[in-house]
Amino acid sequence: MNTKHSRMASPPDVPIDPATRLALYRKMMEVRALEKRAYDLFLQNLIKGTSHLALGQEAIAAAFGVAMREDDYTFCTYRGHAHTLVRGASMTGVLGELMGRECGLMAGKGGSMHLTSVPHGAMGSYAIVGAHLPIAAGAAWSAQYRGTEQAAVCFFGDGTTNIGAFHEALNFAAVWKLPVVFVCENNLYMEYTPIGAVTAVEHPAADRASAYGLEPLIVDGNDVEAMFKVAQTTLARARAGQGPSLIEAKTYRHSGHSRADPAKYRPAEEVAAWMRRDPIKLYREKLLQQGVEEAAISKIEASVAAEVDQATEAAKASSVPEESIAMTEVWANGDWSWRN
Repeated sequence: MNTKHSRMASPPDVPIDPATRLALYRKMMEVRALEKRAYDLFLQNLIKGTSHLALGQEAIAAAFGVAMREDDYTFCTYRGHAHTLVRGASMTGVLGELMGRECGLMAGKGGSMHLTSVPHGAMGSYAIVGAHLPIAAGAAWSAQYRGTEQAAVCFFGDGTTNIGAFHEALNFAAVWKLPVVFVCENNLYMEYTPIGAVTAVEHPAADRASAYGLEPLIVDGNDVEAMFKVAQTTLARARAGQGPSLIEAKTYRHSGHSRADPAKYRPAEEVAAWMRRDPIKLYREKLLQQGVEEAAISKIEASVAAEVDQATEAAKASSVPEESIAMTEVWANGDWSWRN
């Protein structure tokens, strides 16, 4: 990762306790296992259409999943399996939704790009690039108005930084000092195009922060502890009424933009360099260096493997939703009743 001109975020050097370290590792393992299983099920023709996997980007979701309060709000993109799972949604619910089964989070009607679990604060995955940033600001405004000290966390890709909604949401969040944390998952590519080829600044999110009076924050998105500390700091800032934060997390997807993308446009040496920085491999090695027993790590890995196997079988056994529910919970009619 090139950090020559980066203003790397420097979170407070507060030790992370052993239980939290293992929780971070487990969250990353859960996301990795789920995404790999989703890929396998696609190859078996059990998942239709396309989907966008977060393989290689697990540390960002895991860090916020551990740092957030249960009543906080998450908003994510079509690459949202990870962010929904780490908020507490079940593997069965996620895989069931991907497979279009009744056990899915939305009874199989939403599919991969629209995962939502309101009981867990996962307020939707948005297929329209940038659409969810103003919505996240609205949720934060609601929390501010109600005085709940809840925070909204909004995840988006580097390509979103060139969308008008990005700038509009940042501006209003800053003006109103909303309790929202904007997290740019910069994996260097907007679908098939390098973000640097179409952006006037080196850091597409961080280099725009000062325009809204915000501190430029760049963090290694493959270092789960660095991500966790920045998550803690920015969430605490939001709850204290100090306004929004904009984080640029540098990361890399292990595969193409979607299932249909072989990612041949990426230089082989670039891919190899980032593969050596696999966040799970790096953190496993760090845990061992910190004195965590390998038996404890292996126990987590075995537990997660069993969990994803059980979820897979439960989703396979679930029925396809009945036609009678196809048009339910799809829209609001906008009449007077919702206003009162």
